[in-house]
Amino acid sequence: MKKSIPELTISLANVATIAAKARQFDVKDVVTDPDSSSNAADDAMLSVLEDHGDDPVRLELTAIIRGLNEDEQIDLVALAWLGRGDGNVDDWDDLRAEASHAHNKRTAEYLFGIPLLGDLLEDGLSQFGHSMEEFEQPL
Repeated sequence: MKKSIPELTISLANVATIAAKARQFDVKDVVTDPDSSSNAADDAMLSVLEDHGDDPVRLELTAIIRGLNEDEQIDLVALAWLGRGDGNVDDWDDLRAEASHAHNKRTAEYLFGIPLLGDLLEDGLSQFGHSMEEFEQPL
């Protein structure tokens, strides 16, 4: 008998927003000219594709993740692990328990270190029967 799909404490819309922002961050490259004082227009806008410490995408994503309560942050980490293939939806309680045990005040920084976080979150959501298309905003 198949187990029922567990409930998430984080809203699906929040996961979709974080996944979209994470994809924006994932395309960033290392800083190639840290001493550049020119504006982005002077260097063919290349600096906007570099991962600067004061990067607006990083700052916004950090604020969103830190604004989540502890249970939501735990779900977010467990969803990333689920999407990474550390288990399936039937293992959710175990993944969530492990994420809860590992939880600390550096959740945003931890998640930044996971390559392709947006894709992993999307893959995790798909195991709950949801897709990112459900949350896309029309232009």
